[in-house]
Amino acid sequence: MNTNKIKILHLDSNHPLLWEQLEALGFENHQDFVSSKEEVEAKIQEYQGIVIRSRFKIDKAFLDKATNLQFIARVGAGLESIDCEYAVSKNIHLIAAPEGNRNAVGEHALGMLLSLMNKLNQANQSVKNGNWIREGHRGYELEGKTVGIIGYGNMGQSFAKKLRGFDVEVLCYDILPNVGDANAKQVSLEELQQKSDVLSLHTPWTPETDKMVNEPFINAFIKPFWFINTARGKSVVTADLVKGLQNGKVLGAGLDVLEYEKLSFEKLFEGEKPEAFTYLLTADNVLLSPHIAGWTYESHEKLAQVIVDKIKAVNFPIPEKEEFKRVTGIGGFFFKSKDPQKLIEWYGKYLGFKTDPYGSTFWWKDHKGNDSSTQWSPFGEDTTYFAPSGKPFMQNFRVHNLETLLEKLNQEGVTIIGEMQTYDYGKFGWILDPEGNKIELWEPNDRAFL
Repeated sequence: MNTNKIKILHLDSNHPLLWEQLEALGFENHQDFVSSKEEVEAKIQEYQGIVIRSRFKIDKAFLDKATNLQFIARVGAGLESIDCEYAVSKNIHLIAAPEGNRNAVGEHALGMLLSLMNKLNQANQSVKNGNWIREGHRGYELEGKTVGIIGYGNMGQSFAKKLRGFDVEVLCYDILPNVGDANAKQVSLEELQQKSDVLSLHTPWTPETDKMVNEPFINAFIKPFWFINTARGKSVVTADLVKGLQNGKVLGAGLDVLEYEKLSFEKLFEGEKPEAFTYLLTADNVLLSPHIAGWTYESHEKLAQVIVDKIKAVNFPIPEKEEFKRVTGIGGFFFKSKDPQKLIEWYGKYLGFKTDPYGSTFWWKDHKGNDSSTQWSPFGEDTTYFAPSGKPFMQNFRVHNLETLLEKLNQEGVTIIGEMQTYDYGKFGWILDPEGNKIELWEPNDRAFL
């Protein structure tokens, strides 16, 4: 594709690598961080691409004026500020980057939870005020609790991964089937509400999630619970949350987002403070942050890189080649076991496996001399990681280019399970063979294990 004709309008500032790498690829970059929406609409027909964070809503009127637009890239996790249905109807490719800040969100959610349960902010302020009160700041341990996660995509999965090692039960609820994994058991919303001591929200804003956390929702929880929201503020009715805090149904709340936020996420609200918000400001068991869960120095760079990579993939698709690689090797063998830890110990003692809590990793060199690995792991008999397959095992195959391969398999009629997921150690996708065996496809980053 001749990128000399592809002009991109940057409507928000981002990490400089985004601009630099797009320029190196041959795109023509322009920026406008100050013009009004109407002023941008007057010239948007000149551009084939837009890069935006949350400056203003890209609605039908805007899209009607963007007569040459080929893609919209939002440097963030969600696309709720874009009329997605209308954009797709005009063949405009939509790009988001939830992979870029999911780790930051997971860490922030965990930090909020631990701070609330251990009363760290209260204790810090008390000592700074000249007090030394120990009993009044006695906290709670996370160990032994049940953590419920609503929304098990990039952010929810990141939070669940951070909980490994805390000896907690992690449950997840999602509108998509079969998204549970080794870090969280997928359950119904009712079961999550029956068992959870902690609720962490990781949903996008949709009409279905709007005002989802209201008084009936809160009262459906059997036990008092801690509440963390690093997702979207408008999913929570703040006045109802305050009632829960006041009557003890909600033990504490960590809120990175609030329903009063403006669409741009740059302002909270204008005018008189709502009564419910005033309560949040004075409550000792409420921790607030200004929509910064995904706002780290590292995520700033990661978000930009994800956007560059996806714009590149849209405009420079990999051509079909006869030598296109599919499976390149065995990545792992996973199977169900009555007692995984005892079995791991047995294989370590009698067969010399170099084991860890997850099994054993076998290292080898590929034809280019690169370090490569294959994983052996027993799972508990009650694992849902192999679902929807009912078989007691799952194969993992190494692949060269997972995203392209999944696209090809989908076109060829192969059953795809869930969505591709990206971690530090590689990309993962799942398919079913004709006999119902679940197959995990892994585009590895072996160096993450070294």
